[in-house]
Amino acid sequence: MLSSPAPTEPLSGHSRFVQRLRRRYASQLDLLPPGPPERASMEATLATLRATGLDTGAALRSLRQLVMERLVVLDCDAQVSLQVVTRAVTELAEIALDAACIHAFAQLDSQHGAPLAPDGSRAQMWVVGMGKLGARELNVSSDIDLIYVYNFDGDTAGLVGMGEGRGRTSNHEYFCKAVKIIYALVGDTTEHGFVFRVDLALRPHGNSGAVAVSMDALENYLQEQGREWERFAWLKSRVVAPRSGITDASALRTVVLPFVFRRYLDYGVFDALRNLHQQIRDHSAKRSAGRPERANDVKLSRGGIREIEFTVQLLQVVRGGQFPELRTRPTLAALQRLAHAGLMPQATADALALAYTFLRKVEHRIQYLDDQQTHVLPTADADLAWIAHSMGYPDCCAFLSELDTHRELVAQEFDTLLGGKKECKGCNGKAGKAGPGDLSGVPDLATLAERVDEPLKARLLRWSTHARVLALSDISSARLSRLVQRSIGWLQDGSTSPDGVLRWMDWIEPLLRRDHYLALLLERPSVHQRLLRLLATAKWPARYLQTHPGVIDELASDPMLAERFDAAAFEAELEARRTSLRITQEDDEETLLNLLRRAHHAELFRTLARDVEGRIAVEQVADDLSALADVVLRVTARWCWQRLPSHHLDEPRFAIIGYGKLGGKELGYGSDLDIVFVYEDEDERAPEVYAQLVRKLINWLSVKTAEGDLFEIDTALRPNGNSGMLVTTLNAYANYQERRGSNTAWTWEHQAMTRARCVLGPDDMGQHFDAIRQNVITAPRDLPALQAEIVAMRNKVRAAHPVRGDNFDVKHSTGAMVDAEFAVQYLVLAHAAQHPELQENVGNTALLRRAEAVGLLPPGIGEAAANAYRELRKAQHQARLNETPTQVAPPLLQKEREAVLALWRVVFG
Repeated sequence: MLSSPAPTEPLSGHSRFVQRLRRRYASQLDLLPPGPPERASMEATLATLRATGLDTGAALRSLRQLVMERLVVLDCDAQVSLQVVTRAVTELAEIALDAACIHAFAQLDSQHGAPLAPDGSRAQMWVVGMGKLGARELNVSSDIDLIYVYNFDGDTAGLVGMGEGRGRTSNHEYFCKAVKIIYALVGDTTEHGFVFRVDLALRPHGNSGAVAVSMDALENYLQEQGREWERFAWLKSRVVAPRSGITDASALRTVVLPFVFRRYLDYGVFDALRNLHQQIRDHSAKRSAGRPERANDVKLSRGGIREIEFTVQLLQVVRGGQFPELRTRPTLAALQRLAHAGLMPQATADALALAYTFLRKVEHRIQYLDDQQTHVLPTADADLAWIAHSMGYPDCCAFLSELDTHRELVAQEFDTLLGGKKECKGCNGKAGKAGPGDLSGVPDLATLAERVDEPLKARLLRWSTHARVLALSDISSARLSRLVQRSIGWLQDGSTSPDGVLRWMDWIEPLLRRDHYLALLLERPSVHQRLLRLLATAKWPARYLQTHPGVIDELASDPMLAERFDAAAFEAELEARRTSLRITQEDDEETLLNLLRRAHHAELFRTLARDVEGRIAVEQVADDLSALADVVLRVTARWCWQRLPSHHLDEPRFAIIGYGKLGGKELGYGSDLDIVFVYEDEDERAPEVYAQLVRKLINWLSVKTAEGDLFEIDTALRPNGNSGMLVTTLNAYANYQERRGSNTAWTWEHQAMTRARCVLGPDDMGQHFDAIRQNVITAPRDLPALQAEIVAMRNKVRAAHPVRGDNFDVKHSTGAMVDAEFAVQYLVLAHAAQHPELQENVGNTALLRRAEAVGLLPPGIGEAAANAYRELRKAQHQARLNETPTQVAPPLLQKEREAVLALWRVVFG
């Protein structure tokens, strides 16, 4: 067993770096106040060092040495958290860069005057921290990756009183000189060492580019030449100095965000990250060739820190454009956000977080030894034993075992994410076990066509000469061929059907120019396979996916099919995304409209996938779609109210009454919403304010954006129909429905009231509506007259929907769904006063059973009609999914028709 440091000696004392610092700075160590170094204490210490006569550079270097000595003590002797160390190092960098900026600008202003913007104000330069500096997670011997960006080209003011143009230079030259001064103050090595090693290689055009770049030039570079790996670099970017200019840097954010985060699910970055990671592994292998000890690199070797960072950043870049709540810089925070978003299991996120913390603490101890920028475990026995002991392990064996466990977990997760197993390309085209990124040796479409029968063969041959296919780039063409090859393999082993493959080809063909869909399916074989199965099941999903192709990524979630819609979680996610957009000042109206649409379309698609897979019944589909509509209405109304130019209350006194399928919680795919708007507010401004709210709300719900629309809105059931006011007071609504006054509701409107409910609004308004509804459905009525009016309305509806020949329409024929619905409405309006069981809005099947239970229907009639209605709904639902007529030829559904006709005869004679 390797020896450990003597237990009586503080562990920090083993560090040769600390030993040097204590010898050199013994008289100054106490200048840093006790406890963890924080911004205020470090700034105070810097001022004290300056007061002793040290210039800015020397004071910053001395401060760095005092901080590092303190951090080794806190980390190794007191076992403080990783965040204490990384925050202190990050704040030290920010202090140093701010002081260097102040020094550089003062020096250059005295030579050239201030750099000027077009409006005569001072032009700004921002020091952009990349990587760990941007994420506030610097390690103790990090270099700092910087990019210098200034906002305006132009010239400096020159020197006042020294003659026109004296000292004047371009802003570009001014800021390039500033960069050199800042570098000298922070990065040069002097007798006091350095403050930080500085790396400018991430700037546009790398080491051949200008050291300072204008914002316009940066935007042009990112748009025209920015490479995929640079998106990962800019992901963690943050303006770190000067402090006085950080609040003015929002314009820079508008340039960077669209480059890093695309508006679609960007699976094309997988290949870029694979290539980048392979380059890093190759470089690491070359470094360790003949030097086996270098294979123990806790950052770059397999299962190291870099693979955790890549795992997190890949998922952020792929989805961050559509899910802004994923945009956070620190790795540990991002892991939790990814888990919360369902992009990785919580247990995996927690395990990676533990591994990340462990590896970072090991990395720090490696660097504590000699203040070297290395991540390789030491080979000296005493040093390795010290690391083990300072990590809390009794010996090296226990430490190395724990290290191996963490690295193996990290490597497995990373390889799984990037598709680490290689695909067999098989001589018969069957999908094997290859990595999705492997595009070598893919047969062309004409060759693949020879492996299948008609009509798929003809379709593939047509594709092989199709202009849209021929126009694809080499990589897109290879991806398409690989997807076809994989589909054929699944077809041949029975995993999918010819209809599924043909419908998939119909779906992907108009999307071929949008390469990210090819990349998504290639990177996610499970999504590809589930998509084929979904398309094989019914026709309507293919039409929905044509309109909203991005939702297919929802199929990547294994638990999704077993779940149900969670209204509270959905609403919380929407609010979290809006908050994230507000932080980055992206919460404009168009962005919010698209956010709502993407979220709604994705959730509807999840329900659709569960539906066609047979995981949920038709009633559960309707329940979930209705609950989804409720949440979308609630969130949209809230956001519209908050964005009104002027509103007199924090929370509106406003409610939405849902009728028809929304009211009865029987929504289907593509159903419109029958709604009525009411308010209860005595403020004199109320009529105009709520009218503005309703107009805005209808626009938000129905306007078509690039992401489509949400719902078609029908307000014809409001008092006086289309000639009535769009929004009315709740009291006026009550008077109309309860027939107080000369302008009152018709019987058909009371029929509609049997299925109405308050979808959103304050609790007291909801209770007021419930009372109105109860008064309406329990009001005394002339039953023969009621019966005659409902029958007359039924005949009118039937005449408007004629059925040809002897076919049976599951909705409109005699003995169909509408007959059952009208019978239920009569039973409620005629008998709810005597039978409170009928007053609840619980749906037609439940009300039919209740009517039988209270004796309004003969034994068996209500139960049979309820079962028939359920089967008719199921038949209608399946017909719409398959885009087939809802009319069938007898004897299909004859039993159900007879049950409804029996109900009709009992109720209406």
